[in-house]
Amino acid sequence: MSHPQRSYVEHVAIRVHDIHWHIRFFKAVLGMDVREVDGPAEAPRQYWTIGGLQLMATPGFAAPPSNDAGWLAHLGIMVEDLDAALAAAKPWGVTELPQGRNWLQLPDGLAVELIQASGNAVAEVLAVDPRA
Repeated sequence: MSHPQRSYVEHVAIRVHDIHWHIRFFKAVLGMDVREVDGPAEAPRQYWTIGGLQLMATPGFAAPPSNDAGWLAHLGIMVEDLDAALAAAKPWGVTELPQGRNWLQLPDGLAVELIQASGNAVAEVLAVDPRA
């Protein structure tokens, strides 16, 4: 069956208790730069990264464990260098999940799967400006 439209996930919105921690983590560990900010830098309401994350500041938010049904199961992120990303994540106090060393549990309950990209795939995808 042929489909006239093709699509992809443009972003994933995630509620987080501490938006500043998540902004620093995704920037320092995975190199995800800011695309847009809603609100002042010292107290952003929302934060979008180049690479498809939308972080939503929700101070009273308490996520259920990542294995509970009905909540985001996990976020898969392609990385240029898996070993370097894992080493950069260690000081952030994330927990390795039973699925493997590339599965991390973040403080607000978000499970992240880091996936080794092949070749220049990450750079090539990030070079595309879908809003142009």
